[in-house]
Amino acid sequence: MVQQFTDSFDRSFYYLRLSITDVCNFRCSYCLPDGYKPQGITNKSFLTLDEIRRVTRAFAAAGTEKVRLTGGEPSLRRDFTDIIAAVRENAAIRQLAVTTNGYRLARDVASWRAAGLTALNVSIDSLDARQFHAITGQDKFHQVMSGIDAAFDAGFSKVKVNTVLMRDINHNSLETFLNWIRDRPIQLRFIELMETGEGGALFRQHHISGEVIRERLLLQGWVRQPRARSDGPAQVFTHPDYQGEIGLIMPYEKDFCASCNRLRVSAVGKLHLCLFGDGGVSLRDLLQSDDQQDALQARIAASLSTKKQTHFLHQGNTGITQNLSFIGG
Repeated sequence: MVQQFTDSFDRSFYYLRLSITDVCNFRCSYCLPDGYKPQGITNKSFLTLDEIRRVTRAFAAAGTEKVRLTGGEPSLRRDFTDIIAAVRENAAIRQLAVTTNGYRLARDVASWRAAGLTALNVSIDSLDARQFHAITGQDKFHQVMSGIDAAFDAGFSKVKVNTVLMRDINHNSLETFLNWIRDRPIQLRFIELMETGEGGALFRQHHISGEVIRERLLLQGWVRQPRARSDGPAQVFTHPDYQGEIGLIMPYEKDFCASCNRLRVSAVGKLHLCLFGDGGVSLRDLLQSDDQQDALQARIAASLSTKKQTHFLHQGNTGITQNLSFIGG
């Protein structure tokens, strides 16, 4: 057994976020308002099934027990079900999750579950169909909601829903969201809007702290839950009158990074030590054959010695965070 991946600040990494494509078919106002632009990358540039198998195997052998498949929109890959099955071949990976816009959910979620998917995050920024269309550029609200029903029908006992919290767009809709999860086992997660590459104006107009929601929840009797070692960054709250839960992801809060347990590998095989970091360490040359696993693990372990103690969002350094699916753990 290879030693657990840890960094210089004694943080252990149980959780890998693996992007499998940069392509997305939605045009969310805070992420890709002009739609996806390839920038010289083609579908052939993304990690292959064998490369995905190798990178997840290397992480699992060093203590990673949870993998999240992200994008872009991961379900746009034609081999998505095969990718799920390939990752789940490894018994050490106990949790395999996906973050999706829900576009293919109604059609495919049963086959994803059968292939070994254990958890699901669906991005829904409004429960109003017209506002959903305005935010995402896609008139697919009812299709996505049907997909959540299909997920429960397929045997998922809980679904997480990611909602980017935006002042004057959805921050006043808390009661609508709470009513929705009263009788549904949905963990609704409000993610603070972050300042991304070119989104400075949008950020200044619509950013609001998750504290606003947290204060309202505590006043209404919601109770914060302890966090497991492979959980994402959400502060989770429960209430005896609700089947659902509320999660708050607040990257601007002090000590957000103290409990970091996640590493990210991009769709072209670069290791990112911080979800918000620039650069990246290329792993691709060590994903070409099964006998490179020791060298691959050694490169990842060596890279961790340079992981910083915190992100630099407060200084306006947004790194490569063009896409909020990076953080919706």
